[in-house]
Amino acid sequence: MVTRNVIKVSFKEQMLQAREEAIIQTVNRLLADKGFDAMTVDEVAADVGIAKASLYKHFPSKEDLAAAAMVSVMRRAQAFLDGLPAQDSPQDKLRAVVAWTMGLKLAGEMPSLPSQNSSLRATLMAHKDYMDGLMDVSDRLGAWIEAAQANGALNAKLPAIAVLYTLFARACDPVLEFLKIGGQHSDEEIIALVLSTCFDGLSARA
Repeated sequence: MVTRNVIKVSFKEQMLQAREEAIIQTVNRLLADKGFDAMTVDEVAADVGIAKASLYKHFPSKEDLAAAAMVSVMRRAQAFLDGLPAQDSPQDKLRAVVAWTMGLKLAGEMPSLPSQNSSLRATLMAHKDYMDGLMDVSDRLGAWIEAAQANGALNAKLPAIAVLYTLFARACDPVLEFLKIGGQHSDEEIIALVLSTCFDGLSARA
């Protein structure tokens, strides 16, 4: 008979974890809605329903708050990549990732990327979990891009890094919001339209 050691989490620890998850969800929404510079620690605390001092017990700074939300999204991305069918072609995997990213953007769950001179950018660059996740996602997407170029599905004349950045840019593409504000298309239709312009281009097809 095999005896398994079950690690019991105390009620207090469960409550702390639940509170941190609520904080991260709130920060994620605020980053998506208004961006890092406009977000304040006061509104995060008010939204979660805790004192500002209690918030700082979990995350010592505004940058740490935002970094935790960015790490959370990066882990979701890694989990999504893990779940893609192994038998799918490289180009189908890339399209699926971009579609998923745009779905998060339209749902208000994709944090806005920090500006070049933002203090958040410096924090993220020094954050091991975030950088490890970013490198993992980039390496996997890069491998699919090169494979899709090799099989003729993507333009082999384009540097793979340029294609990668183009796909990453869909996470903050204002076209998605403009089309949604127009009210003429559903989220699914918007994703399909932007996927077409991204992967098929704007040139007329025979």
